[in-house]
Amino acid sequence: MKKYLIALLVLSLVGCENRPKEEAAAEPAAEPVVRVAVPVFSGDSAYAWVKTQVGFGPRNPGSKGHARTADYLVAELRRFAPEVVVQTAPVKTHDGKTFPLKNIIASFNPGAQKRILLAAHWDTRPRADQDSQRQQQPIDGANDGASGVGVLLEIARQLAAQPVAIGIDIVLFDLEDYGIGEEADSYCLGSQYWAKNPHKAGYKANYGILLDMVGARDARFFQEGFSTYYAPQVVRKVWNAAYDLGYGHHFAFQSSAPITDDHYYVNKIANLPMIDIIQHDPQTPSGFGAYWHTHQDDMAVIDPATLKAVGQTLLHVLYHE
Repeated sequence: MKKYLIALLVLSLVGCENRPKEEAAAEPAAEPVVRVAVPVFSGDSAYAWVKTQVGFGPRNPGSKGHARTADYLVAELRRFAPEVVVQTAPVKTHDGKTFPLKNIIASFNPGAQKRILLAAHWDTRPRADQDSQRQQQPIDGANDGASGVGVLLEIARQLAAQPVAIGIDIVLFDLEDYGIGEEADSYCLGSQYWAKNPHKAGYKANYGILLDMVGARDARFFQEGFSTYYAPQVVRKVWNAAYDLGYGHHFAFQSSAPITDDHYYVNKIANLPMIDIIQHDPQTPSGFGAYWHTHQDDMAVIDPATLKAVGQTLLHVLYHE
């Protein structure tokens, strides 16, 4: 990137904890207490799905791990969703190679007019360009790739167990992480293709939420620049929900620079307001975790508690729609 198990029910209540002083400027307006039955997101279940993906090996395009993972993700989503399609097309990369793109889309309540789009990328980086060793070898991508998919698979399981009245589409984008250097458009090839060729003609959604690098221990998610520009109301909705649930230590009421990620092309090309929940670390030169695009992006990085914070926040948002 870039990058210039049984469901239990809980009653979700709006919290009343005070924010730290440094976040006071972003204090949301008071809202009435709303009682809605929301499933309990299992961080352990999401962790298991992350581990299974990593177990297939690197999922860079053209690899055995990529092919095996595609089949696995389709099979898993078909367990939960009434409609699953695989969008395929030959796509040329920056180095002149052509790969068979595979965007995987699962739809819940396909006939509903009101829809929310959830997305993550499932491919992994073909090179460890930020590492000091084995730079030309592909990475595991436990956080950068598998974590977002793991959260969405657990959400799919919950949606199957306790359906919602609105329509929800889960899109797993391919060929997100194949790009090079500062050539922004060399990344996010799956989302660029989908934005120009949606899986259904005339497809529309009320808004979208992208997950990218959402599983690391103690990860913090800042309000990313393109998200606040294109969909500020969605940012407020999600960050306020996270705060109400007690996850303010993960979801910071602070801004970060724009990041060219899959949501950028969904916003710009498809004109669909979409935000990006993505880890930001202002202490590193990249702005991401120190393991970003290295061989250290493995299962040792992943924490079920972080996966739960993200997943429970999304379920809260979905079930309150």
